[in-house]
Amino acid sequence: MFGEDHSSFKDLFPRQMNIRNCRIIELPRIVDSRDGIISVAEARRHVPFDIRRVYYIYGLDYFHSIRGLHAHRRLEQALFCINGSVRIDLDDGWRQASIKLDRPNMGLYLGAELWHKMGGFAHNCILLVLASDYFDESDYIRSYEEFLNLVRSR
Repeated sequence: MFGEDHSSFKDLFPRQMNIRNCRIIELPRIVDSRDGIISVAEARRHVPFDIRRVYYIYGLDYFHSIRGLHAHRRLEQALFCINGSVRIDLDDGWRQASIKLDRPNMGLYLGAELWHKMGGFAHNCILLVLASDYFDESDYIRSYEEFLNLVRSR
């Protein structure tokens, strides 16, 4: 479904991609010289929704781990790789793209009805996810065929 080629953020500016319900999010970087860097994500300011759930993925043992392989009916998410790197494969039902997240202040907005697959995790990867709602299994579309039928019927 997806080629091995993936774009880095340098290749995706301006912040538009040719994938529906998806865009780059750049968080501000506050550099405090010897005391490090702070990046802040505020709901409705940097992240285009109210945040109701926060979770993170880590402890992946090998490069070939696969996460995702689903879409959501209503849920919106913002993904930030705060350590290491990960490849996100995206599919809106018509177009496909891959992006590598590898900068902690650069994230990816995933809107509803967007199939996504996460792979190519670096051994030290920590993927932070901000979600617009609480977990609800009925919001998940876990069949690619069902996803295609849904988005192509609109």
